[in-house]
Amino acid sequence: MSSSLSERVAFVTGGASGIGAALATELVDRGAEVWIADRQIGRAHEVAQRLSGRGAAVHAIELDVRDAAAFERAVTDAMHESGRIDYLFNNAGIGVSGEIDSYTLADWDDVFDVNLRGVVHGIQAVYPIMIRQHSGHIVNTASMAGLTTTVGQASYTATKHAVVALSRSMRVEAERHGVRVSVLCPGVIRTPILIGGEYGRINAPGLTREEFLKSWERLHPMDADEFAKRVLKAVLRNNAMIIVPGWWKAWWYMERVSPALSLRLSRRLLRELRKMESPT
Repeated sequence: MSSSLSERVAFVTGGASGIGAALATELVDRGAEVWIADRQIGRAHEVAQRLSGRGAAVHAIELDVRDAAAFERAVTDAMHESGRIDYLFNNAGIGVSGEIDSYTLADWDDVFDVNLRGVVHGIQAVYPIMIRQHSGHIVNTASMAGLTTTVGQASYTATKHAVVALSRSMRVEAERHGVRVSVLCPGVIRTPILIGGEYGRINAPGLTREEFLKSWERLHPMDADEFAKRVLKAVLRNNAMIIVPGWWKAWWYMERVSPALSLRLSRRLLRELRKMESPT
């Protein structure tokens, strides 16, 4: 299979930073025309400008994925200029860290609106286009948190489990239209989402962002650019579920084979997190 994406058009949400920016970079390097969609429009323009000299067309477009009508308008603009959409990377996401007893309804709403409804809005806007084209590939970003027991971020985990289930169902349904669907389940990647992203937060008063980031270092975060290279290879192979780094599959297998062991390890992790918040 050719690694070139020349004459292909990709639409990437959350494309101004983190995984989205890394995916946009790899797509451009493979020759794709890329639409970088983000509510951080200034940063989206910066990424587009940085990539514009690499040969392929790059566009920045303002988009808040929580707004279904805005998603429709952004996709309409992309179609008007580019004529087609071959790849949708439903990637925008935020996180709210902290135990459930620290949550407000606004915390739940913020995460559900971006991580789940944002994905649905992308599907509603782009899937009909791909059906008419009889081709296309939708890549929904979930997380290892969507495959395993994950403590301290229940709202994030709930949305990512939902995105995994949605994507697996949709993959089967979309086959008759010639449309492919994959779900991306990153392990720990060195991006702003580790501390919630630009619009997320940490509901742990005794824990600074620096301390929270330090806790992630034990899991050896992967560089986002290397991550994107591996992901695009898997997308071109039409993998149904993409887990990168690959060693995270071991945690997923353990969850399936021994749910009780997974719960014990999760309890241990939660105790460590609580000690970080209250180090006395």
